[in-house]
Amino acid sequence: MPGNNFAALNDVGQWPTSRIDQSLLAWWQNLPAPRPQHLAIALSGGADSTALLLGVLRLYRAAATHPPAAGLPQHITALHIHHGLQACANTFASHCAQLCTALQPPAAHLGCTLHHQTLRIHIALRKGESTEARAREERYRALAQTAHVIGANMVLLGQHADDQTESVLLALSRGAGVAGLAGMPAQLHRHGMCFARPLLTVEQQALKNWLQTHQIPWVEDPSNTDLRFTRNRLRHTVLPVLEAHFPGFRTSVARSARLAAQADTLLQELAQIDLQQIGNPPQIAQLQTLSAHRQANALRYWLKTAYGVIGSESQILALLQVIAACQTRGHHIHIKVGNGYVSRNGPTLQWQAP
Repeated sequence: MPGNNFAALNDVGQWPTSRIDQSLLAWWQNLPAPRPQHLAIALSGGADSTALLLGVLRLYRAAATHPPAAGLPQHITALHIHHGLQACANTFASHCAQLCTALQPPAAHLGCTLHHQTLRIHIALRKGESTEARAREERYRALAQTAHVIGANMVLLGQHADDQTESVLLALSRGAGVAGLAGMPAQLHRHGMCFARPLLTVEQQALKNWLQTHQIPWVEDPSNTDLRFTRNRLRHTVLPVLEAHFPGFRTSVARSARLAAQADTLLQELAQIDLQQIGNPPQIAQLQTLSAHRQANALRYWLKTAYGVIGSESQILALLQVIAACQTRGHHIHIKVGNGYVSRNGPTLQWQAP
């Protein structure tokens, strides 16, 4: 826990302007209407979420001199997830509670009220499921449900430029398409709640340097150095080498991610147009009138939006081959896609869970 000076938080509104401030101000100014009236912030106690919380509070100071920053919500609630997976989980929860208590007077002075809640969740693994993936999904669920209960319109997450770079490199290593290469979206919806990542343009070291400059404490998650996790191996062994040979590569990766996101948006729009023509679920005869690439694009979009299924490249290719050969009423279709099967239902396709 670098530093240990909660008293320094009393002057949070008087700190000099930083990249964190600029990033958050740009995010708020570009946020489309209607803007949230109550913000929730996922607070782990680490450097990333701590910087996010402080940066959001400093927006209220910016509102006095930047009219576009006006209209900030009156209430902010920091939500800490306690899933008991680590021996130090209680320490993390206690640190977040102390941090928010120390920040309440400065927050009130800046013009908002700061609340804090600790959410205890239980992780029940399904067969073959990873603890990391399940914990991530349960965190989203708990954050969304609690945000709804307290009346928050948006939950902010502390992912940064390094997280984005790691996501793109992981997607590239797995042979992902443009959706994967787009990395993490700046805004997404899960469980009926809007989540946003305002710090995707700021590197983690810049966040830590900012906190260290002002002697603000944070907690270090010991699992972040565990090289059994692929993301940690990237962070500690691959990224330093890339930084040494290609300074500023994170900016280039971020730009590629934005371009991939634009391409993915266009592919989704094309799929929506095609599904309006061929039906939803797709009619086989109408689907066959499209080119193979448009068929694949429409099928991927249909499966993902209708069933939450993402088929592999080989599965989609096998499905396309069967569809191309389907020329008679009695032609049988039964192709595995995801964990279920695409089959024929008269003139249309359907997907069935196992």
